[in-house]
Amino acid sequence: IAQVPVIEQLLPITPPETEIADERDIIFEPSPQDILESLLKKYVQNQVYVSWLDTIAGEHAARMTSMDAATKNAGEMIEKLQLHYNRSRQAAITRELIEIISGAESL
Repeated sequence: IAQVPVIEQLLPITPPETEIADERDIIFEPSPQDILESLLKKYVQNQVYVSWLDTIAGEHAARMTSMDAATKNAGEMIEKLQLHYNRSRQAAITRELIEIISGAESL
């Protein structure tokens, strides 16, 4: 899993291109400038919040990936240690059998 940084432009806002179907005069209450100022503040706050959430989600994903790799590595290490233990135990048993047989032959 790869995380790629993304650069997003907050300001200036580029409005989507739309066709104007009706060119009647529209009366705004409050004024268009007041609406723009209010919405612009909320827009910037929302975009910063979304970016923060994306960052937190990316951090959690990186931690999960790291923990998954550590779990797999620990499993492989356990398998190797179990194999080493079994071989050592088998060698000790073989050595004891050889000693017993050698002792019996010398009598």
